[in-house]
Amino acid sequence: MPTVRLDGRTIGNWAAFHDACKAAFGFPDFYGRNMDAWIDCLSSLRDDDGMSSFVLGADEALEIEILHSGSLQRQAPDILDALEECTAEVNERYAENGENPALSLVLR
Repeated sequence: MPTVRLDGRTIGNWAAFHDACKAAFGFPDFYGRNMDAWIDCLSSLRDDDGMSSFVLGADEALEIEILHSGSLQRQAPDILDALEECTAEVNERYAENGENPALSLVLR
């Protein structure tokens, strides 16, 4: 399973979160640096459209591993909440198209 690792110790605000995501997921330069853009980029993981450096097969999922998630929870609980909600939103989009979930969120 392909995996993206984000370090919760280094994500203390939204700018740091979007910087980390842009680098880790390979989002394009025009990435909007908001959660709507995050959802849009990750809703096309099974398309080779350049919205991410990952292209998944039909049965594949991308694991998002949050290292030191307790630090993220203490520093920026709103970011962790949004990450959980938006991961679910991305998977709902895939389900609406009859596809398997594309994201798995793991807190460590």
